[in-house]
Amino acid sequence: MEKVITTCPYCGSGCSYFLCVEDGKVIGVAPNRVHPISKGRLCVKGWNAHEFVHHPGRLTKPLIRKGGNLVEASWDEALDMVANRLKGIKEKSGSDSIGVLSSAKCTNEENFVMMKFARAVIGTNNVDHCARLCHASTVAGLARAFGSGAMTNSIDELEHADVILVTGSNTIEQHPLIAVRILKAVRDHGAKLILVDPRSIQLSKFAVIHAKHKPGTDVAWINGVMNVIINEGLADEEFIKTRTEGFEEMKKLVMDYTPEKVEEITTIPADTIREIARTYARASAASIVYSMGITQHTTGTDNVLSCANLAMITGNVGKPSTGVNPLRGQNNVQGACDLGALPVVYSGYQSVADENVRKKFSEAWGAEMPSAPGLTVVEMVNAAADGKLKGLYIMGENPMLSDPDLSHVKEGLEKLEFLVVQDIFLTETAELADVVLPAESYAEKTGTFTNTERRVQLVNKAVEAPGEARPDWDIVSDVARRMGYDMKYNSAEDIMTEINKLTPSYTGITYQRIRENWGLAWPCPTLDHPGTPYLHKDKFTRGLGSFHAVPFKPPAEETDDEYPFILSTGRMLEHFHTGTMTRRSDTLDREVPKGFIEMNPKDADAIGVRNNWPVRVTTRRGSVVTTARVTDGIPEKMLFMPFHFREAAANMLTNPALDPIAKIPEFKVCAATVEGVQ
Repeated sequence: MEKVITTCPYCGSGCSYFLCVEDGKVIGVAPNRVHPISKGRLCVKGWNAHEFVHHPGRLTKPLIRKGGNLVEASWDEALDMVANRLKGIKEKSGSDSIGVLSSAKCTNEENFVMMKFARAVIGTNNVDHCARLCHASTVAGLARAFGSGAMTNSIDELEHADVILVTGSNTIEQHPLIAVRILKAVRDHGAKLILVDPRSIQLSKFAVIHAKHKPGTDVAWINGVMNVIINEGLADEEFIKTRTEGFEEMKKLVMDYTPEKVEEITTIPADTIREIARTYARASAASIVYSMGITQHTTGTDNVLSCANLAMITGNVGKPSTGVNPLRGQNNVQGACDLGALPVVYSGYQSVADENVRKKFSEAWGAEMPSAPGLTVVEMVNAAADGKLKGLYIMGENPMLSDPDLSHVKEGLEKLEFLVVQDIFLTETAELADVVLPAESYAEKTGTFTNTERRVQLVNKAVEAPGEARPDWDIVSDVARRMGYDMKYNSAEDIMTEINKLTPSYTGITYQRIRENWGLAWPCPTLDHPGTPYLHKDKFTRGLGSFHAVPFKPPAEETDDEYPFILSTGRMLEHFHTGTMTRRSDTLDREVPKGFIEMNPKDADAIGVRNNWPVRVTTRRGSVVTTARVTDGIPEKMLFMPFHFREAAANMLTNPALDPIAKIPEFKVCAATVEGVQ
């Protein structure tokens, strides 16, 4: 049996394991006992990450739409069609009538090639990916506060924090191997865990404080905590004076957020607000951990800025086991952002608005770079529905399950003149495409992923791809050549060499160095640089850390008599994102074969529903029938629904209202009603 080391394709933790190969097939997984993150452990998804690789539903040949049906075609026919149709749209309607969706499931190299394709070949900044739907507000908020929109500290450091504040993260289910560090900190080192979450989750058992707040009130409770810190003399005055700016304006605003006022807004008792403030502020090393419970709001950027405020007011930034630590949801969502699959930056977060940056990339790529900011994921769908976006090239994304208000998404995609989807399965989105291109899975390719702590790690080819499937970077490069642009690489490592030249934070990250060090954390500006385990030591990336005065704003949609429940969506342990891979894993799909909605027993009694009975959930955008999961773990008048299941698609219901800065939709709060189904 051959064993090939690789990196997990699921969450952003970046665990490593061996793919076990026999007779050209991946037959199992073996843990990597010396890896610095997973250390011989894996979650249930990691243990079964081989099962979808040889699924009979894998795409093996290109498909083109003829007579309303998708039929098999040759690569030449399919790629010529893609190139000719995109060229035609560009010539007739302009470069900005075409959009490109890159992918957090694909490698850094593939995301770099895709964003190069958008800018150098199509001539547009209309390039984005699913970070827009999960952590766009992290990138926007932390960049404003600190100068860098990434996790400040490393995973290992969590184990040695004195206090860990977790909010908006069901860490044990979503990032199990990171949760191990949190639990070891609590059980082995006496750390205090503060949890702020509306639901009772597994972390609740280990928390010294579990504050259950009303969804959508994060800014209010954080302002209340800072109010106590200031009034009780718990702020780090020296850090504020020497390392930050904007404190007085922020202080003036939070003086209005007394614990009593915050209790009225959030339902967290005033004394609990005081207890959170004292526990967090008195720690010598306190770490904030959050995920999409903070980011997926119309106030997502405000929520992130508030977390940054709280870290800075206590001096918990720029030293080990502290910081603001967003846990990225997908295996390479950090890398896709790093490599410029965003509408306003190139790789390394170099702004498209900067003339010198544009000149640098124009000279490197031999094409004039567009200067206007591009459209985001949701804006592309809206533009398609309005008839302004004519063509869309999607690589490894599935907006027909991942985006909010799916009826509107379908309307937009069906109005396009041309849709091409490149993926490993015929997803819900690919079913609508004019051309479908078969790509390689992680087990069949070489490249790199960047995990949530900024660690760039290798993915190694273990088996051959099924049928005629090809690497994503190779497919995109072929389309570019057919459109008249000479884009040619011999390997993924060739692409990384170009990344090194154009991306200062990745300059010192080579395949050889990654192999020698189990990966390197950026910024790594030179070939002898060891990588950076934590950011903002001595000074912030932007110079001084910036406080922001952030007032509380309610969610875009609030409950009323017609829609009296707050609906929130999220992930679960056994499944992942749109289920493209996990629901094609026999083990994982057997564990949880269908969707559900959590509701409180009192609410279930009120509508005459029992556990496992069918219910209809309705919002202003649509209605879905699913199964009730009755539990004390969720407050009254709140509903929680995982979004992995096409048969009960939670995003038929969610609100597409956007954060005005990050343009992230409000997945975590919308008004709903629920009734039993006979």
